[in-house]
Amino acid sequence: MEEMEEELKCPVCGSFYREPIILPCSHNLCQACARNILVQTPESESPQSRRASGSAVSDYDYLDLDKMSLYSEADSGYGSYGGFASAPTTPCQKSPNGVRVFPPAAPPPPATLAPPPPPRNACLTCPQCHRSLVLDERGLRGFPRNRLLEGVIDRYQQGRAAALRCQLCEKAPKEAAVMCEQCDVFYCDPCRLRCHPPRGPLAKHRLVPPAQGRVSRRLSPRKISTCTDHELENHSMYCVQCKSPVCYQCLEEGKHSSHEVKALGAMWKLHKSQLSQALNGLSDRAKEAKEFLVQLRNMVQQIQENSVEFEACLVAQCDALIDALNRRKAQLLSRVNKEHEHKLKVVRDQISHCTVKLRQTTGLMEYCLEVIKENDPSGFLQISDALIRRVHLTEDQWGKGTLTPRMTTDFDLNLDNAPLLQSIHQLDFVQMKVSSPVPAPPILQLEECCTHNNSATLSWKQPPLSTVQVEGYILELDDGNGGQFREVYVGKETMCTVDGLHFNSTYSARVKAFNKSGVSPYSKTLVLQTSEGCNFDTQGTPYSQLVDIKKMVAVAWFSFDPSSAHADIIFSNDNLTVTCNSYDDRVVLGKTGFSKGLHYWELSIDRYDNHPDPAFGVARIDVLKDAMLGKDDKAWAMYVDNNRSWFMHNNSHTNRTEGGITKGATVGVLLDLTRRTLTFSINEDQQGPVAFENLEGLFFPAVSLNRNVQVTLHTGLPVPEFYASRSAMP
Repeated sequence: MEEMEEELKCPVCGSFYREPIILPCSHNLCQACARNILVQTPESESPQSRRASGSAVSDYDYLDLDKMSLYSEADSGYGSYGGFASAPTTPCQKSPNGVRVFPPAAPPPPATLAPPPPPRNACLTCPQCHRSLVLDERGLRGFPRNRLLEGVIDRYQQGRAAALRCQLCEKAPKEAAVMCEQCDVFYCDPCRLRCHPPRGPLAKHRLVPPAQGRVSRRLSPRKISTCTDHELENHSMYCVQCKSPVCYQCLEEGKHSSHEVKALGAMWKLHKSQLSQALNGLSDRAKEAKEFLVQLRNMVQQIQENSVEFEACLVAQCDALIDALNRRKAQLLSRVNKEHEHKLKVVRDQISHCTVKLRQTTGLMEYCLEVIKENDPSGFLQISDALIRRVHLTEDQWGKGTLTPRMTTDFDLNLDNAPLLQSIHQLDFVQMKVSSPVPAPPILQLEECCTHNNSATLSWKQPPLSTVQVEGYILELDDGNGGQFREVYVGKETMCTVDGLHFNSTYSARVKAFNKSGVSPYSKTLVLQTSEGCNFDTQGTPYSQLVDIKKMVAVAWFSFDPSSAHADIIFSNDNLTVTCNSYDDRVVLGKTGFSKGLHYWELSIDRYDNHPDPAFGVARIDVLKDAMLGKDDKAWAMYVDNNRSWFMHNNSHTNRTEGGITKGATVGVLLDLTRRTLTFSINEDQQGPVAFENLEGLFFPAVSLNRNVQVTLHTGLPVPEFYASRSAMP
């Protein structure tokens, strides 16, 4: 019931409707609120002047009156015609529902006093649909009272356990203190003193407690709706053309003489039946919406669980990288320590050797000095020659690099961390199929499936709440003996008849949907008997458990990437076809990068003029975009002309092979990151041996070309036969 409350509130005051009137646009307003937002119009726009000028437009034809609507698109409010002397000058205010209205110039008069007549030539704009309505001489009395809405509001308020609130408080309604039985209004004490003083005609009104007033209101007879033109007449008939109840006097006056008129009770029952039928359809949609909300809430829970699992996996992978880096760090530090120990050993050995040599030299020098001090010439001459030779020999020993350090103090080691830093910067997630989600499993429709003799007709559909685009379906049947499933239909239709089955045999059927992103799980298994009539059964196990793994191997669907391509590249065919507006070679990459797995794609040559040299291969994301592919160390490519082809990396050419390209040729690129190799083919003929080996990291499909070449990309292809046969070899 709480969801219905917004339907029971006035769009102007934001409170429950009081004396609601029905506008021709079928929206409702409180009578007091409608009086507050009346706007006076110029004399030239009055109904009388319009009729005098020959206009045949009805006062309530709000479609044409849109042309003179007072609704301003500039401020989304209501206003009067500029320059008109009697136009209200009070600024617009917003109601609790966000509708801009003119506030009343004075507090509303007591309920017993007659409301002031609307201004002459008044205009009313619906706050919800912004249709402008010009009132006739009857004013607001020309709009019928919505007594049915009043009854719904009464029942709603009676059903609520909350205390009764004052109906005249402007902002936060206070708890009601009394109710006036004559005014049928609940008052708090301040509003009663201000709006219902105990004097004059109001002194005769009977004020009762709110609870008693609620009971008396519930027991009071419901007022019967009367005709807006003849207030003393009750509605007795219904005009089909005007779509409104009419009274007997309206028919007597001939206002509906040419209209189809039916009994009010019969039309009441008919419209009730129509509303019930419409509610049935709306109820089904509401039920589907509730199921959809349950599905979305389950998705929220699943997303949270998957996020936690994925974060844990990511943390584990990063921790593994950190562990590997720490192990490598320990190995490098060990090498540094070994180098350190080696340098110290060499220097210390040299210190020890020089120390011994210096001690011997010093001893020889001291001995020679003592010999020189002797005065015996014959004795001196006996040993002088030998001493002179020893001194020269010792001097020569010091002069043969003995005083040069055998080891430098610098460590001749330089850590090359640039490739690792680049790999870390390129570390990212690789998504294989990002075009759209995988479809949901189809539902086999048992009521439309049947068998006859040796044929079977099967029908299926997508779940009603599935919004994923489906490009086609694959229907599979087994061999009738519980053997392997085989494809019997691939296409967009949701019904298929299979002929040529064995008579009186039992087959199992299943179907799955597919799009560019992949293949859905299978539907539930349908078991059917080929004989007269129909005989099926369904197995409760989803067919996703029976999927042939070999057919579910992920293949990459991708296109060229305009965001990373050179500005001279021209894209078409959903970014699958590229050419260039420059005579120089320009590079374009694919949208998807690969770091593992086996991937194969082809490029067909749509245009080949003046013997250019396009190049095909793989590259890093930061490859040069204004040079031929393979000119730097960021690309591995095969460039070809009309006679030969070469493999090129870092501007180094290798393995020239015979066999070029022409218009209509197909170049195949096979990247095997399991074996870390790159292989090329032209028209399914392998070009030489393996082009490149020892490939590691993240690679993007790449092409370089100029304005003389146009190529189209083909992805999601199986591995070619020449490579599949080689992979099967031990």
